[in-house]
Amino acid sequence: MTPRLVLASTSRYRKALLGRLGVPFAQASPGVDEGPLMGSGRSPEAIAGALAEAKARAVAAREPGAYVLGGDQVVDLDGEVLGQPGTLAGCEAQLERLSGRTHVLRTAMALVAPDGRLERQVHATRLTLRSLGAEEIARYVASERPVDCCGAYRIEGPGIALFARIEGDDPSAIEGLSLIALAGWLRDAGFKVP
Repeated sequence: MTPRLVLASTSRYRKALLGRLGVPFAQASPGVDEGPLMGSGRSPEAIAGALAEAKARAVAAREPGAYVLGGDQVVDLDGEVLGQPGTLAGCEAQLERLSGRTHVLRTAMALVAPDGRLERQVHATRLTLRSLGAEEIARYVASERPVDCCGAYRIEGPGIALFARIEGDDPSAIEGLSLIALAGWLRDAGFKVP
């Protein structure tokens, strides 16, 4: 019997990414308050991992018998956490801070098995933005409106032009899930992944 998979996220980006693996899945809102973890003073890596796990466990409690996948991302700018900007002004402010600098995008995944076992990973990608002028930032933000993207960019669209360098071993991690690692986890769990 094929196991059941639930994505503990309402993110359209993670839904599209997971869909690329060709594994049927359901989607559920985790209903997790991120505020306490974001303001916990922990490292960006620890915050991303804790958020992904909290989301997976919240949905796993409501979905017995399923494998539940949670995910989250934070921008690590010299140890400071940047989350989703939430507004167009917030997007411009984040891009101004990141302009000409290197940051680390921490992409976390947590997979909770029906028996409660946990697989958890935080993937790091180093990204360097070009030096951006205020007009260029405003034009990009107005066209892409990346209010729901930490770092205020969408690398899979015109946002790629903002970057001078990207260093990482899984390009899908930038978009929201590390598909290389996830494909292995799902195969090990009995899912048919090409």
